[in-house]
Amino acid sequence: MKITILSDAGSWKNPFIEGLARKLRRKGHGVVTTHHTTGVRKGEILFILGFFKIVPSDVLKRNKINIVVHESALPKGRGWSPMSWLVVEGAREIPLTLFEAVEKVDAGRIYLRDRISLQGNELLPDIRAKVGVAMMKLCEKFVSAYPSILTRGIIQAGKPSYYRRRTPGDSRLDSKKSIASQFNALRVVDNDSYPAFFEYKGSIYTLKIEKKS
Repeated sequence: MKITILSDAGSWKNPFIEGLARKLRRKGHGVVTTHHTTGVRKGEILFILGFFKIVPSDVLKRNKINIVVHESALPKGRGWSPMSWLVVEGAREIPLTLFEAVEKVDAGRIYLRDRISLQGNELLPDIRAKVGVAMMKLCEKFVSAYPSILTRGIIQAGKPSYYRRRTPGDSRLDSKKSIASQFNALRVVDNDSYPAFFEYKGSIYTLKIEKKS
C-alpha cells in the first residue's frame, strides 16, 4: 500500500515515526514521511501524527482514509496536549485513541484504543517514550487489519471535553508551595523549550529537572 505519515518537523514523535516507517517498508508498503501538506501524495492511508496545523480538505481527499492517534479517551480530552494535561491532573494511565481524521477536530470514527500505565515517577522523556512506542504499535495494527477494519469504526458517543493549548506560562511554579505538591507539573516540563520557572523577590528563576539513574 501507499502510506504517507505527516508530522511537524519539530515533533517529539519523529524518531518513533521513522521506526514505524522502517517496519512498514520491511512489510512491503511504500511509505513516505513528510512535514508539509504539499508532500502528501495519493494513496491508501495518511497518518497525521504530531502535526498541529489544520489539514485542508483537498489534502484529506488524497487518501482513502486519514488517521490520527490522540492521547485521550475520545470524546473526552479533545484539543491540545492531552498527555501533559492528564499527567498534571495526576492520571495513572494515558489512553490512546486511533480514529479517522475529519474536518471537525478530533471527531471521527474510532477504530482502535489502547492505554499505557504510569507509575507516577516518570518525567517527560519517559512518558513520551512509552506513549510513542504504544502509538506506533496502534498504527501497525491498523495497517495489518486494513481494509477490513474500516467496517468496525465506532461513532464517538458521549459529551466531549476539551483541553486548551499549553503555553510557557503553564510551567510556572509557586515558590510558596512544596516541590512534592507540584511534582506532576514538573514531570511534563521541557527543560529546553519551556522549563519550569518561579518568581521570587522580583526576579524570575528557571529550574531543570532530570532523573538520576
